[in-house]
Amino acid sequence: MQRSGIADLPLHGGRVPAWLAERMTLLGTAIAESILVRYGASELLTRLSDPFWFQALGSVMGMDWHSSGITTSVMGALKRGLNPRARELGIYICGGRGRHARQTPDELRALAETTGLNGEELVRTSRLTARIDNNAIADGFQIYLHNFIVTRAGEWAVVQQGMNDASGLARRYHWHSPAVRDFTAQPHTAIFGESQGAIMNLVDAKAKRAQSAILTIAAEAPERTLGEFRKLAAPRHHDVRVEDVDLKRLGAVLAVAYERQLRDFASLLLLEKAGLRTMQSLALIAEVVHGTPARFSDPARFSFALGGKDRHPFPVPLKTYDESISILRDSLDRARIGDTDKLQGLERLNRFTEAIESNCEPEADFDAVIRYEHAISPELDGRSVFGRARAPNSRPIQTQLSLF
Repeated sequence: MQRSGIADLPLHGGRVPAWLAERMTLLGTAIAESILVRYGASELLTRLSDPFWFQALGSVMGMDWHSSGITTSVMGALKRGLNPRARELGIYICGGRGRHARQTPDELRALAETTGLNGEELVRTSRLTARIDNNAIADGFQIYLHNFIVTRAGEWAVVQQGMNDASGLARRYHWHSPAVRDFTAQPHTAIFGESQGAIMNLVDAKAKRAQSAILTIAAEAPERTLGEFRKLAAPRHHDVRVEDVDLKRLGAVLAVAYERQLRDFASLLLLEKAGLRTMQSLALIAEVVHGTPARFSDPARFSFALGGKDRHPFPVPLKTYDESISILRDSLDRARIGDTDKLQGLERLNRFTEAIESNCEPEADFDAVIRYEHAISPELDGRSVFGRARAPNSRPIQTQLSLF
């Protein structure tokens, strides 16, 4: 069954700095392209429709793991990176935030002229998804961001976000066309969230009389539907805490990165030029590309790939970020000419990490990991919106095995 859902996130202001936005575009594009090459466009849309996977993607790209800005920054990065190669890759991203959301119909019509897709049907679907989440369910969230993603074959997904000033939350909504049955009769399998009191829900199964009155006025009936909904509730706290992370899974990733025998094995994955810290990032990136849905129940863990712009859990290590992009980009370029060994190496790296997790007990010492990452941050050109990371007064002894 295809998964769609809702995520509630604390509202955050500010902008993503240029040094991070540029890297997010490169890394996000490479991750998306890796999924397209290995699994196809439909699978990429399935993942974008999963709020847990989407949150993990934003975390592994260096955004704050639980803020409202993760939606805008991830979709903006993907649009900048994928659209110039849309004809080659067979996937198109329309819309965005504010005025860009209002341009979605024009973008879809222009796309239809070059692809042969039914532009008016896509425009109608885009408007329906926005109006249902904005108007048919009066939960206090007003849509301000709308992205419509469509493939060459006409399959679509929607990622949109609404704002509730009173609660200080943003709510992200995910749709995917294969899950659609009927827009007008209980389209959401479930909607979980903080109680808003009694609300109007015009797509409730008991709202047929109200629907009939509205349809008489509007004289236009919807054609398709929304299916399974599930919810990711992000906590109010900004920092990454031990309860947000599966320590055994994180420990397995750290084992891949730091233990000598495992590093020797990693050379068989054609990733032998990766630095130790980069191996940790690649292991988490590989999981985003190849992991099963059950592995994204703790999206905060993926912030340990490349940190976060507000220093949570640690500053973004630019040297590691650039090395990770270079390795992933090189594997994709080689795959384009038929050499898939390095791209398959990432898939094997993911399987290897899972094997360690299943067969060992490498549970991470959360506080020790945080201290270590902050200690090495200056030499990795760590950076946040507060500036460059500063060298600590004293550096801890680098006994990696104590991290597990």
